[in-house]
Amino acid sequence: MSNLTQPKDNITIVFSRNILFGPVSVAPLLIFIYINGVVLFTLRSKPVFRETSRYVLLYNLIFSDTFQLAVGQLLYILAYVQVYMIRYLCVIIVISAMITTDISPYNLAVMSLERYVAVCFPLRHSAFVTAKNTGVSIAVVWAICGISTIIRIFMLILLESMPLDQYMLVFCAKETLFKQKLFYDFDKAFTAVTFTSVGIIILCSYFGVMIVARSASSDKASTTKAKKTVVLHMIQLLLILSSTLISPIVTAFSDKVDRPTLERIYYILFLCLVNLPRCLSGLIYGLRDQTIRPCLLYHLSFGLRHPKLGQTSTVPSNTH
Repeated sequence: MSNLTQPKDNITIVFSRNILFGPVSVAPLLIFIYINGVVLFTLRSKPVFRETSRYVLLYNLIFSDTFQLAVGQLLYILAYVQVYMIRYLCVIIVISAMITTDISPYNLAVMSLERYVAVCFPLRHSAFVTAKNTGVSIAVVWAICGISTIIRIFMLILLESMPLDQYMLVFCAKETLFKQKLFYDFDKAFTAVTFTSVGIIILCSYFGVMIVARSASSDKASTTKAKKTVVLHMIQLLLILSSTLISPIVTAFSDKVDRPTLERIYYILFLCLVNLPRCLSGLIYGLRDQTIRPCLLYHLSFGLRHPKLGQTSTVPSNTH
């Protein structure tokens, strides 16, 4: 257990006997997971949501965020009650969380491109953004994240000496599985490539929409809304990127504060930089969209608030 005091394993120390990880701290996040679940249900409740590309992409984004939140809470609950597990089971859980974590930025890039095509090429939007192309885009996103995960699994098998069928002596977490420096180097490189490429795509989409917005013949209301949507994607990307700062911050404080204080610092960082953006994304996108909002409020109110007739009966304009 002494290896838990090493800097590279600082994140795992938060799994030890801290009341912050009790039911009081888990309950709010479970509520947000429930809200995300309602948003997912809403996005599958009507043909307009199942057949419109931007709603299909939104579903994929919220699904990955919700899955990552659920897996994270599962690991915290197991750690709080001090449950250890066989190593290969921990590998499955952690790898699943890593895949869904990587999906979010790439999905945001595809969503930004869809808005760019809708505003800059409105007459060709229906030809470019089809159900088939949307499915292919989602498959490519999952494939990219899957390939990076397969590389991590091979690295784990080849570089780690501990058998996969052995019980772990520490709590299950990415940091307790991937201890070799090569893992950290690979994560840094993959993160740099991901956020650089996705950031460029979102910025190019934003400037493309800006150019169209200045055109005298453009629909000012639609371009303004599309511009705000792309900005929202960029903000969400930055929030996801900020979650990578947790390890360096915790490591920096590890030699300066006592263990309980360090645990509280980690909890606050994890709540604000990891959980909160993923919790709020579904609610923000759902309430912001005029087509989703009535159905979402209806399901969140357990059917007490009926959606206005006709608001979700037709496919929304491509430039919304």
